[in-house]
Amino acid sequence: MLTHPIGIIMNGVTGRMGTNQHLIRSILAIRKQGGVKLANGDVIMPDPILVGRNLDKLKELGQKNGVENISTDLDACLADPYNKIYFDSQTTDRRAEGVRKAIAAKKAIYCEKPVAVSTEEAIALYHECTAAGIKNGVVQDKLWLPGLVKLKGLIDSGFFGEILSVRGEFGYWVFEGDLQLGQRPSWNYRKEDGGGIIVDMLCHWQYVIGNLFGNIKAVSCLGATHIKKRWDEQGKPYACTADDSAYATFELDNGVICQFNSSWTVRVNRGELFEMQVDGTKGSAVAGLRNCKIQSAVCTPRPTWNPDIENPFKFVEQWQEVPNNQIYDNAFKIQWELFLKHVVNNEPFRWNLMEGAKGVQMADKGLESWEKRQWVTIDPLA
Repeated sequence: MLTHPIGIIMNGVTGRMGTNQHLIRSILAIRKQGGVKLANGDVIMPDPILVGRNLDKLKELGQKNGVENISTDLDACLADPYNKIYFDSQTTDRRAEGVRKAIAAKKAIYCEKPVAVSTEEAIALYHECTAAGIKNGVVQDKLWLPGLVKLKGLIDSGFFGEILSVRGEFGYWVFEGDLQLGQRPSWNYRKEDGGGIIVDMLCHWQYVIGNLFGNIKAVSCLGATHIKKRWDEQGKPYACTADDSAYATFELDNGVICQFNSSWTVRVNRGELFEMQVDGTKGSAVAGLRNCKIQSAVCTPRPTWNPDIENPFKFVEQWQEVPNNQIYDNAFKIQWELFLKHVVNNEPFRWNLMEGAKGVQMADKGLESWEKRQWVTIDPLA
């Protein structure tokens, strides 16, 4: 058995997502379990170096998590041949510069989404990687969430019959920051800093819909900035210039209609922060981040509209939970393991930067639809 140590430049992981999901629950969790095992018995052992602009934040993060290697010199890290992978979870407006430096250094590239600030730049990054012969990937974590894994199993089994429609609800109340601290960074609400929920979430809905239900051919999207004023991390008020809510409808090539509401200004009255209902001719399902419940055609109740009497049905009790018949690992960690196998052992990995570009395109088309107040066609990327 051989151990394959592989240096990973982790740029921008001092943020909430980078720290929790990518560093602690993915790379450090993989190290704790003894690495990623290959079919021949060999082991891939990721070795992170934390990179960023704020040395104090890097030191604090490293000390808390037992990571000794930190640096504010990205160029020096890229010049070190020990480091084989460049990972980027910076703010979107900084991503292209970091990725292009990594391309020049011949590193494998793995990126958070959105992969760029525009469709054209996202496509260009993919082609630049391809021309340089560099392996590349984009984070599409929701595909490995337990609730969506269960839903995919239902689709593959034919449970739904013909799928008719999909309804997704995502979001929660993000405090304004005056009376209670906000749960998200202030740049999320400033368009000039790359903020906005359309840019953030339509990338997700593109790959969720595309992988589960079919190709999207058109989108209608309405954005809104419901909260006009918030307070930043220093307690200073600022004007919100980015959308905090998005109401989108997607038309698929196969006729399925998907509606997804995304909002940071909604109080939750559902089982999870994200839930998606799928209705088909033979059955329906409601999937969340972790859970999934179903109702087959033969078990569907027969309600009749009558507002003059108390509702005789307990609708939420008429659904059956899909059991946990397997152990579900962290979704980010699962995809990290697949990418590591791709880099070290050349195993298949289809979630490349072109897939990321499709997400950026969807966000751009959503913004275009909002601006024009009309349906917008989604052209295939090449």
